[in-house]
Amino acid sequence: MIAVILSPLYIALHIYLMWRLLIWLGACHKVFKKKQVIVILALIYAFFSCAILIGFLLPNGKVKYVISGMGNFWLGILLYTVIIFIINYYIKLAYFKIKNIPDNKRTKTKFYKVSGVISIFLIAFISIYGTINARNIRTTSYEVTINKRATGFKSLNIVLVADLHIGYNVGYRQIEKMVEKINKEKPDVVIMAGDIFDNDYEAIDNPNAIINSFRRIKSKYGIFAVYGNHDIDEKTLAGFTFDYNSKKMSDLRMDKMLSDSNIKLLRDDYVMLDGEIYIYGRPDYKRLGRGISKRKTPTEITSNLDTTKPIILIDHQPRELQELASAKIDLDLSGHTHNGQLFPGTVLTKFMWKNAYGYKQIGNLHSVVTSGVGLYGPNMRVGSIAEIVVVKVNFA
Repeated sequence: MIAVILSPLYIALHIYLMWRLLIWLGACHKVFKKKQVIVILALIYAFFSCAILIGFLLPNGKVKYVISGMGNFWLGILLYTVIIFIINYYIKLAYFKIKNIPDNKRTKTKFYKVSGVISIFLIAFISIYGTINARNIRTTSYEVTINKRATGFKSLNIVLVADLHIGYNVGYRQIEKMVEKINKEKPDVVIMAGDIFDNDYEAIDNPNAIINSFRRIKSKYGIFAVYGNHDIDEKTLAGFTFDYNSKKMSDLRMDKMLSDSNIKLLRDDYVMLDGEIYIYGRPDYKRLGRGISKRKTPTEITSNLDTTKPIILIDHQPRELQELASAKIDLDLSGHTHNGQLFPGTVLTKFMWKNAYGYKQIGNLHSVVTSGVGLYGPNMRVGSIAEIVVVKVNFA
């Protein structure tokens, strides 16, 4: 419904930007004033601006995969086109006022030529950088101390990954790079904190290759995962969903893919490492999934656990941190925020979450939030990084 409401604004924005683009091109060279050239440019522009919708309507297949990817990339370009256009507009106003230059057709044309070249360069640079940056997986490390004893453990080496979003933007090559990074850290435990998939199982390129990559992960105690809000069978258009109030569940092929990959899915339940350390996995805050009508509260989680032992919680969204601390949970591992993924989202997310990214201690609770491995929407990162997170946990 939201996508339908916003579509007129999206169309109007593209018409306006196309008009401004033609003005700039016409100022640069008279060839761009010819009708046939204008028609060709308008058709190319229309294709890219509608690629997200075309991909949504196409039947499953390689063509849908490619065009949907182009549509996602276009959304990122559009974001920075709008930002740079607004900056350009105010620079123009300031320039003409400070220089006391008459605002006529001749001076406007000269300004359009220079500012247009600079703007196109900036948009292209940011878009290319964002795409390359999104594929470069880094390793981020934290060290925490839990003031509880775990017999037989001095420390625990955890590798946390989240927000893989396997599908339109992320394929098996990105997963292979992630697995190589994980194995270099020689983890005791690997945690996948949700959004492993990107809504549509059919969008996964070569599922068997991804399963084989997951099976190559070397972890002493295994791989434990929870589902996030995108690990469901759901069609989306430009990030918006349909039938929002209906019960959403994972595609059964997603569940089987994890099982075949030797990944243990936790759904409001736990495992214990050598009878000493709890690892508890929560269902997603909004998308509870199959068979769960209400997820347990922090107090309910620990009511039947021995709280003198370390309790590590996996929760896709970093919510209820104060409540988790009060319930004597020691470490909360999350994702979901992508650290904003794209500027200015990287700034805005800090106002939306108690811990939007990185490490934060609340009472005795240690909260670690990763920006994730994959992408959602525009397949670029500007102001954030793709990462795996190494958490070395010491026990008192």
